[in-house]
Amino acid sequence: MTDGQGISLVWAVVMLVVVGSALFARRIPLGQAAKMALAWVAIFAVGLTIYAFRNDIKAFGQRVWYEISPPDTVADGETLRIRKSEDGHFWVNVRINSNEERFLVDSGATVTALSVGAAQRSGVEPGGGYPMILNTANGPISADRAEARTLIVGTIRRDNMPVVVAEEFGGTNVLGMNFLSSLSSWGVEGDWLILEP
Repeated sequence: MTDGQGISLVWAVVMLVVVGSALFARRIPLGQAAKMALAWVAIFAVGLTIYAFRNDIKAFGQRVWYEISPPDTVADGETLRIRKSEDGHFWVNVRINSNEERFLVDSGATVTALSVGAAQRSGVEPGGGYPMILNTANGPISADRAEARTLIVGTIRRDNMPVVVAEEFGGTNVLGMNFLSSLSSWGVEGDWLILEP
């Protein structure tokens, strides 16, 4: 018998003695005392079961809560899972140079793109050489090259990430292929985008 088992056995005996002495001191009839003793044993058994499976119960509760109120992103170790939004796209909060902005994850975009407002709030200064010509749904546009000192998506961090900035992006920021191709893998599973650093 291990020390842990010995301590558990001692606690069980102590509890039985306490319950038994309480029943004996009150001079309760034997049938009623047996029912009360069984009730206490059941209470201890339920308590012990809850304690033994506390981590499983917590995980189950978390999963149920995710179905009721799904989070946008879930970190599973280093893996990042992003849930599809109601508009059918994958959106994620990205921290750029200590400023947080909302980004659309777009595998059709060659490079990560910032709106002018997001660039200003994040301290990203255009000026990385000649402008880049990008083909968008609204036709070709000219975008200024720049660099984000740090770009953090959940558990994933990239330093000195090339980005582009243009008025034509309006208020939309896009996480493009230059970020996705820096990952070891990425893909879609059902309603989740899975990013592996």
